[in-house]
This record gives sequence, C-alpha cells and structure tokens, in this order.
Amino acid sequence: MQFEEFSREQLPGLVRFAGVLTGDRELAQDVVQDALVRAHQGWRRVAAADRPDLYLRKMVVNGYLGWRRRWYQRSVHSASDVTGFGEPTAPDPASRIAEADHLTGLLAGLSRAQRASIVLRFYEDRDDDEIAAVLGCAPGTVRSHISRGLSALRVQLKEGKESV
Repeated sequence: MQFEEFSREQLPGLVRFAGVLTGDRELAQDVVQDALVRAHQGWRRVAAADRPDLYLRKMVVNGYLGWRRRWYQRSVHSASDVTGFGEPTAPDPASRIAEADHLTGLLAGLSRAQRASIVLRFYEDRDDDEIAAVLGCAPGTVRSHISRGLSALRVQLKEGKESV
C-alpha cells in the first residue's frame, strides 16, 4: 500500500483518536500531522510493521507525550480564582458538545498513560495486546492503567454528583 492511500484512509480516525487523547482539536491535528510527516519519512519501516495502523497510533501517542514534555510549548497562566473553572461561561445548546466537554474534563484528570489506555480501549475498541503495542508496555500494565483510570473516573463522577 502506498503512503498516500494509507494516510488518506487513516486520517479521520487518527484525528478523532488524537482529539479524544489530547482534549484539544488543534493540538490533535498538530500531533497527527507530525506523526504523518514522520511516517512518510520512514514509510518503509511503517509499511513493514505487522499493523501499520497501530504503529501510526503509537507515533501519535508518542508525539502527544513528547509534546507534553517540551518546555518551549508550555504556557502556564496563574489564576487567582479557580472556582469558576468548572462552570460554563455561556450556555451551550448542543448537549453532544457539552457531553464531549465533560468527558474531556474527566479524562484530563487522569495520567497520560491512563488516558491513552482508556481512549484506545473504549474509543478505538482495541484489546490489551494492541494497546500494549501502542504504549510500549506489557498487557498487564495496560490492564492496570485501565483499572486505575476507571477508578479515578468513578471518583470524579461521584464527587461531581455530591457537589451539585
């Protein structure tokens, strides 16, 4: 398969995956673009992989994790009053967008590995072995990330109901 055909086929799913992973549409597009550039440069290696689609997702995850580590792209803004962060600034008539925003907020409370594992499992419908291949860890570690991540999400949801 040629790179152009492969990337055209994979692009929509990759951007959706990266969007859920990052919680930011623009960052997701940047991470996917960087991964596709690297995949094009090393296309022989990518095409030779058993599952090029998983190899590309691993590149997206690594790009996201690497982006989080780069100091020059970070911008930290201090806020004196954080009480309003959980409240929407304007009413959103689209419940789907509100639910996606809520999910993004919940996922933001997880570690990067937990978030990546949960997104790959429940959004991409990947099994433990595929997730382990993407994250570069053992399947048991994947199960641990998912278990701990789901526990953290349950706590967040329970705390959210109690504060209402």
